[in-house]
Amino acid sequence: MIIGILKETSPNETRIALTPNAVKRLTAKGIQVLIEKGLGNSVKISDEAFIKAGTAISLRQEILIKSDMLLRVRKPSLEEVALMKSGTVHLSFLDPFNEKDLITAFASKGISAISLEMIPRTTLAQKMDALSSQASLAGYTAVILAAERMQKILPMMMTPAGTIPPARVFIIGAGVAGLQAIATAKRLGARVDAFDTRPVVKEQVQSLGAKFVEIDLGETGQTKDGYAKALTPEQLTKQREGMAKVSAQSDIVITTAQVFGRKAPVIVTRDMISGMKPGSIVVDLAVETGGNVEGVELGKEIEINGVKIIGLANLPGKAAVDASEMLGANFVNFIEHFWNKEKNSFELKMDDEIMKGCLITHNGKVVNEKLTAKA
Repeated sequence: MIIGILKETSPNETRIALTPNAVKRLTAKGIQVLIEKGLGNSVKISDEAFIKAGTAISLRQEILIKSDMLLRVRKPSLEEVALMKSGTVHLSFLDPFNEKDLITAFASKGISAISLEMIPRTTLAQKMDALSSQASLAGYTAVILAAERMQKILPMMMTPAGTIPPARVFIIGAGVAGLQAIATAKRLGARVDAFDTRPVVKEQVQSLGAKFVEIDLGETGQTKDGYAKALTPEQLTKQREGMAKVSAQSDIVITTAQVFGRKAPVIVTRDMISGMKPGSIVVDLAVETGGNVEGVELGKEIEINGVKIIGLANLPGKAAVDASEMLGANFVNFIEHFWNKEKNSFELKMDDEIMKGCLITHNGKVVNEKLTAKA
């Protein structure tokens, strides 16, 4: 079996799909791993380190043509799909609900495309859940970015000149990214408030030392995969009203609210921003899916009424070394879960709940129930 790893071509993508540590686990199974020259440049890993781990260096086109399985961070181009052989297994983040042409191309070419975003949020699948592993780094990075740009310190400090009060941080959304942001802000000594539409996460928020902001939205909840359900327009209005007061008191606001497969809801309006203190920082972790903050610009840091709005993409990539190690472990854990020890090969187990959740195309068809139902 040949597994191919390509250099990422998306702008500002610094992560790589496999590191030498992950490669060793694959080559120990007798898998041949081909990598493109310079794969590890962005994380300062030399080709020699990969070769020592058991890989071979090959040209990009040859990797696309020869590989039985391709691992990468971002989705491929249509031109690259055309070079893959029928039956290839392709694993990456795919954004399948918004990439109709790509999914059609996968199906037409007979590619078995697996979307990392679609791996179920279950205990069994936790070790291969790349979305969660990367979200935790995004939450951490968001706090560090805000702290760096703020002209205040986060912790309370006793000085001969008097006491400096702790900065106030407001985290909106208590999923994986939000919880890591809470934990990071608390470690740095800030006073942290947090809100989520799912009452079930209140205990988790409080266990990290943050105050859970109570806003009566009526009936809310989460999907079976642990994602927040979309709010009605009336609920969104109530949510914004409830958050405006907390935002006005905060030095840092971090938004993490996303609804899987849909545009992110706008929950921080220009009116809310105008009520914040000049010099405050807002970090929008949902900017790549439309943004939670009205006026946010993808890939930019802008200022609205004296408030800095950070809309930088790919925050896990700011910690690319750890992000790549985690991704590599996620990939290998996925492969090992579906490894047939008797045949010593990867097996697409179509009746497995994890595979049912994340397999998008197979044998020339779109097979994922969520996509076929939406179509």
